[in-house]
Amino acid sequence: MRDKATTSGLRRRDLVAGGAVLALTLVAPRAARARPSLEEAIRTFTGGADVKTGRVQLAVPPLVENGNAVGLSVKVESPMSETDHVRRIALFNEKNPQADVAVFHIGPRTGRAEVATRIRLATSQTVAAIAEMSDGSFWSHRADVIVTLAACVEDLL
Repeated sequence: MRDKATTSGLRRRDLVAGGAVLALTLVAPRAARARPSLEEAIRTFTGGADVKTGRVQLAVPPLVENGNAVGLSVKVESPMSETDHVRRIALFNEKNPQADVAVFHIGPRTGRAEVATRIRLATSQTVAAIAEMSDGSFWSHRADVIVTLAACVEDLL
């Protein structure tokens, strides 16, 4: 006589294996599931290249009442010519569940090296903007933001 679980397509060993995988996931060390630090995320973006300070202007309010929608803009000093332009502008944060926020791909036909967006911030933290130039150099600017009402805090505990 066949087991009821077998006739429904689910075998006892599948159930045990699924339970074991779930248990391993829950007890896995937190470090194995941790997000990369701000510096590690930037290093991944730059491929380990040196990042210089300057040429990038990150405009974000220093005090934010609500972290659910924080407006910011990034401007990069560049002639935006065929030989000297910005390739990418990336945004990173220090304490959100994901360190990399956004990457904007631009080129000489853009005309201006300038982007604006809104982001969520989990808590008070540092936000960084990194610009990759056409010559392969990287430039940055960082800003500290104090958030009074946090957003996306589910992974911070």
